[in-house]
Amino acid sequence: MSMSKKLGAEFIGTFWLVLGGCGSAVLAAGFPELGIGFVGVSLAFGLTVLTMAFAIGHISGCHLNPAVSVGLLVGGRFSAAEFIPYVLVQVLGGIAGAAVLYVIATGQPGFEMAGFASNGYGEHSPGGYSLLAALVSEIVMTFMFLIIILGATDKRAPAGLAPVAIGLALTLIHLISIPVTNTSVNPARSTGVAVFEGGWALSQLWMFWVAPIVGAALAGVVYRWLGSED
Repeated sequence: MSMSKKLGAEFIGTFWLVLGGCGSAVLAAGFPELGIGFVGVSLAFGLTVLTMAFAIGHISGCHLNPAVSVGLLVGGRFSAAEFIPYVLVQVLGGIAGAAVLYVIATGQPGFEMAGFASNGYGEHSPGGYSLLAALVSEIVMTFMFLIIILGATDKRAPAGLAPVAIGLALTLIHLISIPVTNTSVNPARSTGVAVFEGGWALSQLWMFWVAPIVGAALAGVVYRWLGSED
């Protein structure tokens, strides 16, 4: 598959993840009487990855996330030469998804940003969790996400079921950690909405790059040992 097609797939996939996942939070989570709540948002994020994994997994591998690319790189599943281009288009796709969401959301009279599905800690954590709690949550959740991705896509795993395992994993991660950080585990997802929220979201964005990358890199190291042939 050509590099241009891989990058195009990553852009479209990350666009869909941000539009679908963050869109569910901004447009539908608190809608009067019919709001989908935390559970609905969790499912929405899982479904974006599940659907894209089936749609573009055979083209680009369906990373949709700089942390996933880091974990696959450290785990020996991804080429270093492709890493920077993948990360760039993931971030651009995330910003594009947030841009479309912004246009839609601001079409409602009286719309207020209210965080615009941004990730945060301290006073900007949905549950008021500290920086340390947010840091631990993001590292551990991303670590487990990458362990599941690396395991589900192992050549010895049941064929064809990886998208289901990965989509359900992201759903579970959101069910656990939305109250803590609004759940990132994905620097591109965090960057896309932070660009439009600005202010505090941009000032706290560093953590939602550092923690997922650390967790993903640790998972890459651990799975190289865990999944190695004896």
